[in-house]
Amino acid sequence: MKAVPQPALNGGRVPELGFAIHHARALEHSAVPTIRFELGIESLAGHHVRSVMLHVQIQIAARRRRYEPDAQEQLVDLFGTPDRWGSTLSTLPWLRTTVVVPPFSGSAQVDLDVPCTYDLEVKASRYLNALDGGSVPLELLFSGSVFYTGAGAGLQTAMIGWDKEALFEMPVAVWRDMMDQHFPSSAWLRIDRATYDRLCTHRSRAQHGSWEETLASLLDCREDGA
Repeated sequence: MKAVPQPALNGGRVPELGFAIHHARALEHSAVPTIRFELGIESLAGHHVRSVMLHVQIQIAARRRRYEPDAQEQLVDLFGTPDRWGSTLSTLPWLRTTVVVPPFSGSAQVDLDVPCTYDLEVKASRYLNALDGGSVPLELLFSGSVFYTGAGAGLQTAMIGWDKEALFEMPVAVWRDMMDQHFPSSAWLRIDRATYDRLCTHRSRAQHGSWEETLASLLDCREDGA
């Protein structure tokens, strides 16, 4: 939805900003898994903007893509069985962040860095981990404050409403590349302390050399007894 510029106190007009995501990539050599989005900001009337305190909410528009059978099976714990997805498939909140945009005239390109987690108890991580290919439909919602110089009135500020948004199809490969950089050929599970202690005891008694061997032996026993 396009916002209507509001008249400023000095008779000028509040800068109207437009937003778009042009590119996304896994950030290399970062301390934590991070995706860097290339955020384009445009002052639609060509105002000189002194700065922007920009709040960004990123969410996954899960309804906007198709799912292969393997992905459907992995997403059952999030959305239920596929026959119910007409009512259960919903938008997933991913992250909120804030970025300070430096002065610009006309347009600017800003790095929007999004730290990620491989904790599969987090719904967004479980969703992303279930996808093998294609793209992730993202919705980015913007709010905050824009600072600008009004005609003869010095520095002024105006609010950015939540009606400002940008849609972006992020390749699933970006997520996969990022996690492979930090956790090559690995996945993480979070369990409670009591279960972990039982696993440690089982591993010690069975003299397994790794956690993979420990879990494999338990799965084999379950399959043999099925």
